[in-house]
Amino acid sequence: MSCPPKRKRRLPGKGWEKQGGNMNVLLTGRPGIGKTTLIKRLIEATSLSKGGFYTEEVREQGQRVGFSLTTLDGKRSLLAHIKIKSPYRVGRYGVDIDTFEAIGVESITKAISTNEIIIIDEIGRMELFSKKFRDVVVQALKIGRVVATIRKGKGGFIDEIKSRKDARVIEVNLKNRETLLSSLAQTVIDLVNRS
Repeated sequence: MSCPPKRKRRLPGKGWEKQGGNMNVLLTGRPGIGKTTLIKRLIEATSLSKGGFYTEEVREQGQRVGFSLTTLDGKRSLLAHIKIKSPYRVGRYGVDIDTFEAIGVESITKAISTNEIIIIDEIGRMELFSKKFRDVVVQALKIGRVVATIRKGKGGFIDEIKSRKDARVIEVNLKNRETLLSSLAQTVIDLVNRS
């Protein structure tokens, strides 16, 4: 007696295989759940050409004092810090919008023009102070090669992005964060094939 062939494992969600056209993946979840870690593991796990950026906490003496931004072509800068004086603030952090636009937004623009997978970590409160960022995110999503993290909350631009027909929203949680990588890597290949 022969066993039925194993079905290819797919990310959760309905209609992924049936949908045509462009598609994007948005990872959401509570702060600290591991979205950025998953993005960084994905960057390492696939040899496909990628552009964009990811963010990380900046710590001094065990305390979080800000957030850095690293582009996939090696540029690094502060996104926000307790010592940055800025009219754009989230809690105690001042956000450096000018540097973010010059480095972070530019990395997305470059990825759009070079047919790379577009990594955006993250679409969150700090980044959304920038109209240039919001505009380039929409432009990137229309192309359909985006893997992004997006804040869990609701409202305005966040709702618009999450409700797009060309976006799959996947919640990262304690149960799935260790097992999502392999299916996410396959999905990234699918994104390239669809483009």
